Amino acid sequence: MCVMHLCMDWRSIRFDWNHARAFLVAAEAGSFSAAGRVLGTAQPTIGRQVAALEEELGVALFERIANSIKLTSPGLDLMEHLRAMGDAATRVSMSAAGKALSINGTVCITASELIAAHILPPIVGRMRRTHPGIEIEIIASNTARDLRRREADIAVRNFTPTQPDLVAKKIADRSARLYASPAYLERIGNPTSPAGLSHANPTLTFSASTGPI
Repeated sequence: MCVMHLCMDWRSIRFDWNHARAFLVAAEAGSFSAAGRVLGTAQPTIGRQVAALEEELGVALFERIANSIKLTSPGLDLMEHLRAMGDAATRVSMSAAGKALSINGTVCITASELIAAHILPPIVGRMRRTHPGIEIEIIASNTARDLRRREADIAVRNFTPTQPDLVAKKIADRSARLYASPAYLERIGNPTSPAGLSHANPTLTFSASTGPI
């Protein structure tokens, strides 16, 4: 019997983990100053560490726009690998301390006002009972928030995302009922198809019949 394993080429690793950690936290926090607060260090230090990582890897990881940062395409690709490294580092630290790995931290979820008010509460309640270490922050907005800019961690939407960098999963089919007065329907031509609603006022308030996902 022959047991085989992949021998790691340590000489091919050309970056400092501290630099990678600074990049990962900055990407997740949305700015160098926020990353500095998370890591307990100064903003210029985070900037220097990220710049050093970019030099070590030979790619630009952020676009600097005024006082904000935006991940480049190589930066987005690198995020997933470094998240895996960060998770592994966390497990090593907790294992060394003799602690069980638990799920904790803050998760920001954005959803429409209807979903946030009528569908998410029981789901969040179950999550909190199962994982009491998780803090759920909900952004109720009918405007789609940009996950790539870290405006939220998870989005519950009624449409299919078009950004190639997002991972989406269909969770349910839902139906809705639209209501209007006879006078209003007559004014917009009494539509009988979705195309006929093009003349409707976009500020109408819709009432929907919903149930748990």
